[in-house]
Amino acid sequence: MQLVCPSCQAINRIPAAREPLEASCGKCKQKLFQSDSLEVSAAVFARHLEKNELPVVVDFWAPWCGPCKMMAPNFKAAAADLEPGYRLLKLNTENAQQVAAQWSIRSIPTMIIFKAGREVARTSGAMDKNQIINWVRQNT
Repeated sequence: MQLVCPSCQAINRIPAAREPLEASCGKCKQKLFQSDSLEVSAAVFARHLEKNELPVVVDFWAPWCGPCKMMAPNFKAAAADLEPGYRLLKLNTENAQQVAAQWSIRSIPTMIIFKAGREVARTSGAMDKNQIINWVRQNT
C-alpha cells in the first residue's frame, strides 16, 4: 500500500504483511497513522489525492462556520475509528479557495470521499461521529 506521510508528505510503501498502525515513515520516522484528521494546505491536499492508495475523506470547512466548528471534534474522533482504512483530511476553504471552487464546494461543512483521486461520495451538513463513520463505510 502506498501512503503519504502526514508529517513530511514523503511517499511510503507499507508491505501487505505489515501492521499499518505500527508503520513509520522511512524519511522522518513519524507514525504513518496518528488516529487524527490532518489539517492540510491546497498543495498537501493534492499530494494526498494523487499518491494515497487509501480512500481519502476530506472535510471542507471554514473558521467562521458554526456548524463546521461543531463538527470538528466529531471528524477528529471518527479518524481514530476509521484509520488505517482511510486518510481523513481537513481543508480550510478560506485558505484554499481555488480547491473549493474546483470541487464545487457550495456549502460547508461538506465532506467528500475520494478514491484514486476521484470523487465517489459527497454530503453537506454537520454530523456526529457515528454518522460520519457510517456514511464513510456505506460509501466506500
